[in-house]
Amino acid sequence: MSAKEGARVALIPARGGSKRIPGKNTRLFASKPLITHSIEAALASGCFERVIVSTDSEAIAQIAREHGAEVPFMRPAELANDFATTDQVVKHALSWLTAHERAPDYICCIYPTAPMLRAQDLRDGFIKLQDTGATTVLSVTTFAFPIQRALRSNERERLLMNEPEHRLTRSQDLEEMWHDAGQFYWLRAAEYLRSEGIYNADMLGLCVPRHLVQDIDTPEDWRRAELLWKVLQLESSGEGGSSRSLG
Repeated sequence: MSAKEGARVALIPARGGSKRIPGKNTRLFASKPLITHSIEAALASGCFERVIVSTDSEAIAQIAREHGAEVPFMRPAELANDFATTDQVVKHALSWLTAHERAPDYICCIYPTAPMLRAQDLRDGFIKLQDTGATTVLSVTTFAFPIQRALRSNERERLLMNEPEHRLTRSQDLEEMWHDAGQFYWLRAAEYLRSEGIYNADMLGLCVPRHLVQDIDTPEDWRRAELLWKVLQLESSGEGGSSRSLG
């Protein structure tokens, strides 16, 4: 990717205070700290002039530097608690870069909890951002079951269809829907700052196969990610499925 496409920065937000999986970002996954998988995918993509980690943890900062990322600032405590949003962390990074160095034309927020992230998907996401002029391109994946047939529990703990009008609708006649894959958000920086946030009226999706998606928030998520990883290692390179564009 050429310089004329604009300055591009990867931002990996990784706080030290994970509650459900203590030390999550530095815990070993496939024999190396979890965050390093995201750093390596970003570096391998060839998309970025810089890969920056935003953290409040010296331990995470040290690991990040050892694996090729930069930590030009430490994240303030008020943006490292359970209530801080991804938008706040991205905007803090952009503000810091603007004030102290140079604001990028594009920033890609990459979660540190996405070990199956592929460098090619990062490249495809940027190409889509460029080709369409969108403000955001995010990784998405399909639901494993039609969400129109979701069930909910009432006050008597009885199950009810959330959309009973679709009780007899054939699966193939239901609208396909996606959810955030929890891997990355490509952002056109200036337009993003003027928008309502990452989730805005000008976003597109890059769909990745479900077997390459496992955001890690709970011990159950971690176990499932380990199982997926082991299966993927049994497949030869390039057989894990391909991404597709939406929009």
